[in-house]
Amino acid sequence: MKFNFDEIIDRRNTNCVKWDDCAADELPMWVADMDFRTAPCITEALRKRVEQGIFGYTLVPDSYYESLNRWFTDRHGWPINREWVIYTSGVIPALSASIKALTHPTASGNMPKVLVQTPVYNHFFSSIINNKCEVVASPLLSDGDSWVMDYADLERKAADPDVQLMILCNPHNPCGRVWTREELKRLGDICAANGVTVISDEIHCELVMPGYKYTPYASVCPEFEAASVTCISPSKAFNIAGLQIANIVCADPDMRRRIDRAINDNEVCDVNPFGVIALQAAYNEGGEWLDALNEYLYANYRFMVEYCRENLSQFPLTKLEGTYLVWMDCRSTGIPSDDLEQELRDIARLRLNSGSIYGAAGNGYIRWNIACPRARLLEGLTRFSQYINNR
Repeated sequence: MKFNFDEIIDRRNTNCVKWDDCAADELPMWVADMDFRTAPCITEALRKRVEQGIFGYTLVPDSYYESLNRWFTDRHGWPINREWVIYTSGVIPALSASIKALTHPTASGNMPKVLVQTPVYNHFFSSIINNKCEVVASPLLSDGDSWVMDYADLERKAADPDVQLMILCNPHNPCGRVWTREELKRLGDICAANGVTVISDEIHCELVMPGYKYTPYASVCPEFEAASVTCISPSKAFNIAGLQIANIVCADPDMRRRIDRAINDNEVCDVNPFGVIALQAAYNEGGEWLDALNEYLYANYRFMVEYCRENLSQFPLTKLEGTYLVWMDCRSTGIPSDDLEQELRDIARLRLNSGSIYGAAGNGYIRWNIACPRARLLEGLTRFSQYINNR
């Protein structure tokens, strides 16, 4: 392999949330942070910037927008006009600012409502609540080894006049779905018919397994592009979350103006020079590395599937279409997810994510982060298996 994803890198004592928030004998496979070095093109671009030695306030150059547009046009078939883009420090600040900007007092006097499809990324809940809105859950339906949208439930809840926004997770975390164009069209039609604006979190868009294709929500049709907000970042795919760079893409000038005002009100309108440099390096030169990464992640997933088939058959896995987050059904234990998470930490010294943090629909499930060298994945599976065998 040109890129060595099997390399074991010691990340302890680097102020790393994933590893330094755990005991020395714990194996962390929880937060969505990869144990691989980033693409060499990014490291080299940052090295050159560091050698300049001055790290003052930074401007975002024309070349930044050109890189963003070229990447999404060539790789995903979605041209992004420069004037549609608002940069910020992360996708969560982007979501929060968009919620703040696009909700308004209701005729009923109730709090504005925001629709989500659970189980879903836990920070959606806090972003909604922190902006004084109410979460409305439309649970996904378990369908064999996959999950699907419940369109009847979605339509029923979108019809509530207090529901003003929907946050879409595309690809979906934690269920690993890469939504098809047809699924997105049906969802978008429901939202459009009920005056619900879609904010699409597409941070995992580059992490797609063989046989699947990511479709930007805004690319489905001109109507969706004109009336939606998309939040994107290279941070997950290129493992640069600490560099804090993300983009809000919004074609509608009035919505964009309001979001820009909220970004400034929330004081997340500045970015650091390393994020700007890293995004351009990723989108200009990182394609080969990303393709190799996705191949390795898929091999890790297949390895986990085979291991579980042989050793943990009572723990079905959701089919992984995108992301590097595997959703495991642990209901056969009869243990609530939070308790199982704690037992795994206390006894197996293995840290995973409890499914319950993703909403009530996630109780009984556990989320695994498999973005690590295969030897480390095997160690995690072995610890889990030994814990189960000893219960």
